[in-house]
Amino acid sequence: MQFTNGTVQEFILLGFEVGQLQRLLILTFFTLLYILTMAENITIIILVVLDTHLARLPMYIFLSNFSWLEICYLNTNIPQMLLHLALSNKIISFSSCFLQFYIFCSLGSTECFFLSSMALDRYLAICHPLRYPQIMSPNFCYVLITASWVLGFLVYIVPVTLISKLSFCGPNIIDHFLCDHGPIMALACPPIPKAPNISQIFVDAVVVLSNIMFVVLSYGSVIVTLMKNSSKGNRVKSFSTISLHLLVVTLFYGPLAGIYMKPGEADPNVTKIVTLCYTAITPFLNPMIYCLRNDQMKEALLRLWRRKTVFLKSKMDSVKKRKGTGNM
Repeated sequence: MQFTNGTVQEFILLGFEVGQLQRLLILTFFTLLYILTMAENITIIILVVLDTHLARLPMYIFLSNFSWLEICYLNTNIPQMLLHLALSNKIISFSSCFLQFYIFCSLGSTECFFLSSMALDRYLAICHPLRYPQIMSPNFCYVLITASWVLGFLVYIVPVTLISKLSFCGPNIIDHFLCDHGPIMALACPPIPKAPNISQIFVDAVVVLSNIMFVVLSYGSVIVTLMKNSSKGNRVKSFSTISLHLLVVTLFYGPLAGIYMKPGEADPNVTKIVTLCYTAITPFLNPMIYCLRNDQMKEALLRLWRRKTVFLKSKMDSVKKRKGTGNM
């Protein structure tokens, strides 16, 4: 993607306008949150990759790739935010700003498609259990995952390119901790063509609304099927699983809709807080929501721990044998 600019060569990300103590507290909190989130998502990926049983199940194929997406999403802006909190230099170049804007939006739309794919998986598993193994094969899972990534990174090429070609003649201060559509458009010099805004709004509406509708219809069908056909015990277990999926969907789409679907100009401080919710806090909560009450993940963790214990014990035994042979 080629970037052009007017007279502005770089932007200043204003970030959080707080005192030194508050800045230190925010930095400490989000550094710990970042480390924990990375550890959680990496653990899920390792468990699914190393456990042959989980690696064949569609739900865990999606979950491991979803964890990788969360890692990418987290690293798009949080390390930069932490760096700006630690240092006084908050400058970002024009091209870096628009690259971050493009990747941030693309990963967000990829997550929309991912959540729809996971909703489709649950719909087929519960509403069409006999056909589920044939339809939702591992190969088909990877087709859906690849399509989510490709579509997510294709849809924002045109809007971001059009916005990058606007004239930015100053000021160059972005009242946010990352480069996003609203704060960037606020700095564009008039007259502003309608095409960039229309294309951005159109893509946001199509990607977000179409995926929300698909998720609602999928889980709606699941709930109706459970109410009609399941026994009481199976119904409770299935509803427990579906409620966790719906919680993840709500945590992502709730803040997203609050920012991008709200009419009028949003308060910058509210926008920063809501953006933090779905870029930092939600990636931390998602692994806990999916895995906290998941017996298969707990069993996989125990199997991995046993394998590690057996491996370490065999290594120690071999070392002792070598020492014994050397003493003789």
